[in-house]
Amino acid sequence: MNRDRERLRALESRIGYTFKDRGLLCHAMTHSSYTNEHHMERSGNNERLEFLGDAVLELSSSDYLYREYPDKPEGEMTKFRASVVCEPTLAGCARAISLGECLFLGKGEDAEGGRERDSILSDALEALIGAIYLDGGFADAKKFVFRFIMNDLEHKKLFYDSKTILQEIVQSRMEGELVYELTGEEGPDHMKTFHVQAVIGGRRAGTGQGRTKKAAEQMAAYRTILMLKEKES
Repeated sequence: MNRDRERLRALESRIGYTFKDRGLLCHAMTHSSYTNEHHMERSGNNERLEFLGDAVLELSSSDYLYREYPDKPEGEMTKFRASVVCEPTLAGCARAISLGECLFLGKGEDAEGGRERDSILSDALEALIGAIYLDGGFADAKKFVFRFIMNDLEHKKLFYDSKTILQEIVQSRMEGELVYELTGEEGPDHMKTFHVQAVIGGRRAGTGQGRTKKAAEQMAAYRTILMLKEKES
């Protein structure tokens, strides 16, 4: 337990917020696999906090985009927000603050790589937002969202839209067909990693890997765009 407390204190230090009610932080880090394994009440997992945090995140991110991009129409802001609060992006934000090491998981989920699973990380991040909201109010929760989620937005949007953006680039330059080739896969069925190569007009471009083929293709497209931008500059 001392080790768990140290990890939670380290998390508070990383995010710059100290909980008045440490129980809320523990609650936010408790996955359903842990409560199931320990025969706890279902309300002991972080799903209700995730529900609350999702709403706080949507309002906070909408507030940020409305103020920072006064010329963007509603449709563009909706797409922009979707790129910021999607599961892979939130999981990346969670990894940036090492949230995975603070999670309370069942032994089976932990052994199967749950601390790195996008769905678990993104849900825990939303639960953390909900916990901060209950502990300190909307202003503190919004401050957290602005600092740790609404940052580096252009890269997040580029990553989210990478396959579409790359397709448009390839079509505009008439460089041939863009395809994604599966070059390998590894790991057991419940925890596979797929490796993909983007190929443009028969020429190899960026590579990517991910837990799904789609995620691997997205990474390959993102890296290809960065390569093309670097060549142009």
